[in-house]
Amino acid sequence: MDPDVDYERPNVETIKCVVVGDNAVGKTRLICARACNATLSQYRLLATHVPTVWAIDQYRVCQEVLERSRDVVDEVSVSLRLWDTFGDHHKDRRFAYGRSDVVVLCFSLANPNSLRHVKTMWYPEIKHFCPRTPIVLVGCQLDLRYADLDAVNRARRPLAKPIKPSDILPPERGHEVAQELGVPYYETSVVAQFGVKDVFDNAIRAALVSRRHLQFWKSHLRKMQRPLLQAPFLPPKPPPPLIQVPDAPPGLGGGPAALFQAPLCADVVFQLQGGHRVFAHRVYLATACSRFYDLFTLEGPPETLSEGDGGTRDLSSWGRGFLSLRWELVADPVAGRERRMAVVAMDRGVRPEPLRAVLEYLYTGKLERPHGDLRQVGAVAELLEVFDLRMMVANELNQESFMNQEITKAFHVRRANRVKECLAKGVFADVVFRVDDGVVPAHKPLLIAGCDWMRAMFRGGFRESYADEVSLPGTNCACLRAVLDFLYTGVFTPTPELDAMELLILTDRLCLPRLQAL
Repeated sequence: MDPDVDYERPNVETIKCVVVGDNAVGKTRLICARACNATLSQYRLLATHVPTVWAIDQYRVCQEVLERSRDVVDEVSVSLRLWDTFGDHHKDRRFAYGRSDVVVLCFSLANPNSLRHVKTMWYPEIKHFCPRTPIVLVGCQLDLRYADLDAVNRARRPLAKPIKPSDILPPERGHEVAQELGVPYYETSVVAQFGVKDVFDNAIRAALVSRRHLQFWKSHLRKMQRPLLQAPFLPPKPPPPLIQVPDAPPGLGGGPAALFQAPLCADVVFQLQGGHRVFAHRVYLATACSRFYDLFTLEGPPETLSEGDGGTRDLSSWGRGFLSLRWELVADPVAGRERRMAVVAMDRGVRPEPLRAVLEYLYTGKLERPHGDLRQVGAVAELLEVFDLRMMVANELNQESFMNQEITKAFHVRRANRVKECLAKGVFADVVFRVDDGVVPAHKPLLIAGCDWMRAMFRGGFRESYADEVSLPGTNCACLRAVLDFLYTGVFTPTPELDAMELLILTDRLCLPRLQAL
């Protein structure tokens, strides 16, 4: 098709758009993005700059370029002819300016000198050669405003001057110059494909609004608007921060195993033959073994208790291995302060070391070998109906200890579910936290094993160590329950009513960096 046909078609306005500006500001890339739909990566654009001019005869030799020159703006058919120019200040551009309909004046948003030359060199030159031609000011290379300048400079070195953060021009600088010159202002990025259509559509509007004053008889130009405002650029989404979740620290408490060895805040003591005593915690035993859950729910602690006035419940007919259950004031084996404990008298067939092995398994889910005869441990486990441990002992005796891994895994899953149930219902709770919007029951042994902050509070000389209610202002029930759930199970479970910021504040107060990262 003959390109001259556009000049002869009725109601088709041919626009000559001249693009000027300093070298290396992005003029040719901008023209190629509009005329050829060219897209380039940022690092290809950062290659060593070689001055080029896009040839105007592309409209004659390339049918695709000619087709892309045709457009419809505000219901007016146009054919846009782009003229590229050299950026050298000493070049003679009077031929390019001749009979131009609009001039697109470009500068780089990463080169303050190019913006300075807009006022000192380019604007006076345009007004000298085509004083009545409308001008559109364009800031190019918008993507560099939000780019990683260190990576950009590494790609440009050593042949190019490094870009400094102070070189990046804010939008206000371009708007100030445009307002001073009385011209519309737009920003573009060939890399992000932003603003290319805005620039040339509004350049067409500026040209046809100016033409409408001279060719007032053309009725199809009446709908042509003045150059429109540009929608703001949405910066690229920054990469998410790299959050490293720290491993669970051993802590000063050392976890359930250390708590069993040093039973701070114990609330049950097993009385054996020969005066032996083994201290433990009801919540650990009840959540690991159904038999102990049934035992400790038979009769709860009385509201008030003085030494010696606790009633005794006979257990000889309830189950094997147990003789009686009563509540007494017993000195804490660690803190030395008297507290209410369930005293469980055991049958004479229960020996101290096998019993300790069984109870330690209920704390940790592991079978530790240095506890004497495994057969005695298995016998006590069967007597107390700790069947998981009985199976593990049998596997050890049969040289099949590899099968114990699945038993341990199932133990922890079952234990976590029962612990969550105790947290939800407040079963075996021995402390209540009062927060801003209510109260939350909790369990001191689980808190001590999972949080050094709680261990220090309940072990030290603070009044909270012997109080049944602890005030914790500045937080709410949802956040505290989430923290307790994490301390009890080691897993963080978000809920819809949970405020992330409030939770971060609480975890910072309680010195829980792992939960903060999660």
